[in-house]
Amino acid sequence: MSRGRPVARIELTDCEREKLTLLARRPKTAQRDSLRARIVLEAANGLKNVEIAKKLGVTNITVGKWRRRFLESRLSGLVDAFRSGTPKSISDAKVEEVVTKTLENKPDGKTHWSTRSMC
Repeated sequence: MSRGRPVARIELTDCEREKLTLLARRPKTAQRDSLRARIVLEAANGLKNVEIAKKLGVTNITVGKWRRRFLESRLSGLVDAFRSGTPKSISDAKVEEVVTKTLENKPDGKTHWSTRSMC
């Protein structure tokens, strides 16, 4: 008898399996992307979330999150969502002004700009 909530079965296309395998095995792949690919591959092989979590050393919640996101959006669901973060404290105009100032002239009597002399 199976315990817990039933999870949707993941069926991969040949192209998806190839891409996920490449992500999981390629040495230059970011660790987070490799882990997400391995989670989906294990889920597609029929393993339960608990088994995947134990095998990969992550939590059940992590496995469930990436399984769900893959089912909702396929490969594009494995990419980090955009986060707005903290609002800019310096305007684009001010950045442009500072870059222009540093590239086009030097401070009086000095060889280069410092953060203090920029103010």
